[in-house]
Amino acid sequence: MLQNRGSYDILIDRFKWDVPDRLNMAVQTCDRLAETDPDRVAIICLAKGRREITYGELRDMSDRIAFALVASGVSYGDRVGVLRSQDAWCAAAHIAIWKTGAVSVPLFKLFRYRALAVRLSDSKVGIVIADADGESMLDDLENVQTLLPESLEAGNEGFETADTASDDPAVLIYTSGTTGSPKGALHAHRVLTGHLPGVEISHDFLGRDGDCLWTPADWAWIGGLFDVLMPGLALGVPVVAARMPEFKPETCIDIIREGNARNVFFPPTALRMLKASGTEIKGLRSVASGGEPLGAEMLEWGKNAFGLAINEFYGQTECNMVASSCGALFAPRPNCIGRPVPGHEIAVLNDDGGFSEGEGDVAIRRGSASMMLEYLNRPEETAEKFRGEWMLTGDRGVWEEGYLRFIGRADDVITSSGYRIGPAEIEDCLMQHPSVANVGVVGKPDELRTEIVKAYVVLKTGFEGDDRLAVELREFVKSRLAAHCQPRQIGFLDELPMTVTGKVIRKELKKLAIKEQGRCQ
Repeated sequence: MLQNRGSYDILIDRFKWDVPDRLNMAVQTCDRLAETDPDRVAIICLAKGRREITYGELRDMSDRIAFALVASGVSYGDRVGVLRSQDAWCAAAHIAIWKTGAVSVPLFKLFRYRALAVRLSDSKVGIVIADADGESMLDDLENVQTLLPESLEAGNEGFETADTASDDPAVLIYTSGTTGSPKGALHAHRVLTGHLPGVEISHDFLGRDGDCLWTPADWAWIGGLFDVLMPGLALGVPVVAARMPEFKPETCIDIIREGNARNVFFPPTALRMLKASGTEIKGLRSVASGGEPLGAEMLEWGKNAFGLAINEFYGQTECNMVASSCGALFAPRPNCIGRPVPGHEIAVLNDDGGFSEGEGDVAIRRGSASMMLEYLNRPEETAEKFRGEWMLTGDRGVWEEGYLRFIGRADDVITSSGYRIGPAEIEDCLMQHPSVANVGVVGKPDELRTEIVKAYVVLKTGFEGDDRLAVELREFVKSRLAAHCQPRQIGFLDELPMTVTGKVIRKELKKLAIKEQGRCQ
């Protein structure tokens, strides 16, 4: 754990990574504390009444799954999917996979057939640890076996955790797919260690007596899995498992009260919904948020609504938790995403790859423990992600007195309700509808959701672009990908702006969406 030295500069100067050569995240998150403090509370489940899961119980649950995986033929390096909601079995599933030396692949319960099929095919997952709902979602997928851990009988023997290196593959998390199919960011067992400094300072030195974590973010994404669940388990901080079908301020208050949560990660959209409803939540020790800058008005509201400063942080699937605010060390700066986290070196680069004195490409130096190994089976795209010793984030930024200010995305990622959504996957889905001749998808500014998904569609001859078809197209995407991927607005055009090579110019569509937004205000 980091120690509050009272000075950010001292913390940076004295920090050194402590990543052992041999490391397995199952030991980090479960076995170590199960051995030394088995009765310590690990997870607080609220699905069917409050139930506390100890580290000893979590070890037994994960051992049970690990034995079943090995019996099913899973071995070192195999990819195993996890398709569950927030619950103790979800945590145990990842831990069990790591125990076998295999690679866990988190999957989102709101995905539909096509979104699941693309990821399972690309990762070559042969078995998925699911719940009953998740199992039914996989019925139509061939060559995919499901495992329901609740049905497994407990054994008497403990599973011997694989002796893995810190750089051995451990978890495969898919990006939003900004250019073509989503890419699998392959991370090593050191990835959790890489997250810990940022998680700790974003919660004003997480790990104090009485600390207890919760987030409404799903554990299928890197934010829920490695900004909350796994760091909490590794630090001995109880984690509340209580995923909401949809975010409601009143339910949020109930979960925090029933789970005794004191440290919450709220995506920006959740904060906006709390603000819009006039909700105040007192008694929390820390609130962290990440995704995009909140702005001065939202930060000021947070002080009144929570009685504390919201700590913003920054990262992405490929290399997460690299910048953060920390109210215990320095005051937040509106429209900025904090300062570099100890252990991570951030730069703003110009077009020549040198350090920029103004706006430039935000980049992270190799050596960050949370940096991915590669994009799975995509060597060219992995190489394109780097410029020498620097990993390019695809974001634009500028330094302001030691703070990193986020300017915007250099790519076409849509940030909506806390989700990063790739337009290519939605375009590919819409192109399968019999009425669609061509389509371009962009993010349209939205006060509540940051952006909404807007699709500009060119129809085939014989189809009419009316409200009925717009609803049909929305449902077409929703039923095949996920609810958050559906275009909330659909515009019908005679033609799309195209490059000479036949690619849709999304920047022009983005300008059109912004112009439309201006006319609506």
